Amino acid sequence: MGGRSNSIRIIGGEFRGRRLPFASLPGLRPTADRLRETLFNWLQGQVEGAVCLDLFAGSGALGLEALSRGADFVRLVDQSRTVVRQLQQNLSVLQAESRAEVVAGDALRLLGRDADRSFDLVFLDPPFARDWLESASGLLENNGWLKSHSWIYLEQDSHKDWPQTPPQWRLHREARAGQAACRLFQRDTMKN
Repeated sequence: MGGRSNSIRIIGGEFRGRRLPFASLPGLRPTADRLRETLFNWLQGQVEGAVCLDLFAGSGALGLEALSRGADFVRLVDQSRTVVRQLQQNLSVLQAESRAEVVAGDALRLLGRDADRSFDLVFLDPPFARDWLESASGLLENNGWLKSHSWIYLEQDSHKDWPQTPPQWRLHREARAGQAACRLFQRDTMKN
């Protein structure tokens, strides 16, 4: 048993209603359906044709939802080989391998390098036990990973205080659901 609890459901778009398994690992917690639905409502009109980066991908719920809703390309990053294998299998099941790339590696180390491309939309949802949002935000901003008006989604434990984010990021929306809190920012390069 437990198969249903170890799967995510795509909420909208091309793969709507599809259930996909995710690796059962400690600390791996997919973004709740309610928060995902809220986020993608906020992003209406921004996802189609977007180039997306899903850091700390885990179940892939955010990146796969973006693919389903018409993103041109999604890069999913996770350091667990088990997670990477499952994400690759899920992309194969969806026949979406040509529109996505799974990268095995440490997200913060990857962000510490100069970007090989910039992204329209970035999902930052690290394990709740880790305080990686502030570091990841700074690295995204400073190493060329963002376009001039990128959207950046942050998710963390609702009991934590929000970390500092780069001054170029303008808070667009925020929400809470259960143990999770999220914020959506838009980068504004006109702001200093």
